[in-house]
Amino acid sequence: MENRMPAHRLFLIGSEASSAMSPGLWSPVLEQLGNSWTYEAWDVPAGQDMSGVRAAMLEADVVAANVTMPHKQWAARTADAATEQVRLSGASNLLVRDGRRLLAHNTDITAVAELLGGRHQRHALMLGAGGAARAALVALAGLADRITVADKDPLASRQLVDLATGLGMEAAAVAWAEARDHAPGASLIVNATPIGKGRSDEPAWGPAELSPDAFVYDFVYAGHTTATIAGARARGLPCADGWDHLRAQAAAMIPILGLAPETGALLGRALTDIRVES
Repeated sequence: MENRMPAHRLFLIGSEASSAMSPGLWSPVLEQLGNSWTYEAWDVPAGQDMSGVRAAMLEADVVAANVTMPHKQWAARTADAATEQVRLSGASNLLVRDGRRLLAHNTDITAVAELLGGRHQRHALMLGAGGAARAALVALAGLADRITVADKDPLASRQLVDLATGLGMEAAAVAWAEARDHAPGASLIVNATPIGKGRSDEPAWGPAELSPDAFVYDFVYAGHTTATIAGARARGLPCADGWDHLRAQAAAMIPILGLAPETGALLGRALTDIRVES
C-alpha cells in the first residue's frame, strides 16, 4: 500500500493572503508545537472561479484553511456542513477538511463576542457589509437594539439589513456618504472595511465626535495604529483593534483543530513579536 504523508498543510485563502499577518503568526507557533504542520498564504483574486480552490482543499495532505476577504461567503456556500453560526451569518473564515467533505466554522463570531464582552448596544453602526460585518452582526444577536449599515455596495447593505432583521434587530441601510451623520449617536462603531490600512487614512467614521459610551471595533490590523483606533483612544473610548481580533479568532481555532492547550500562550507570544517588529 502506498505510504502517504499525514495531513499537514494549512492555508490562508484571500485576495491579499500573502500580505496578511496570519502566516507569520501561525508558522512559528506550529514549529514550536513540533507537529510538522505548515501554514501557507494562497492569493485568490476576487471573481476567480473557485472550483479549483475547493478541489485543492480536498487533497489528502490538507488540514484546513482560514478564509479572508473577499471569500468568506463563498466558504460558507461551498461547505458540506456548517456550524449554526455559519448558517446564521452566511460567512465562514475556517474550512476544515473531513475526508472528502469541508466543514465550515466562523471563529470571527467567537472573537467579536469575546471582545465585546456581552455589552448591550443601543445603536450599532456597521461600516462595511461583507463577511466580517456579518460575523459582528451575529455576535450582536440579542445584544443590540438597532443597527445602521453603510457600505458602498447597496446590495450588500440590504442583505446585511435583512440578516439583522431576521435576528430580531431593528435595522436600516444608509448611503455611504451618510454614515458619518450616524456616528455621534452610536454606542458601537464597527469598521469592517479596509479603511485604516493606509497610514494617511482618517478614522473610518470621519471627523465626527462620538458618544461618550461608544465602543470602537476595528477589524483592520496593520504595522501602524490605525486612525480609527487612534481616534478612539484620543477620546478615551474602549476599543478593540485588528490585532485583538486576530488573536481571539486564532485562539478559537485551537479546539477545532485539536491543537495542544499551550497553543494559546504561544499565539500570544508570537503576536507580541510580530507587533514589535511591525
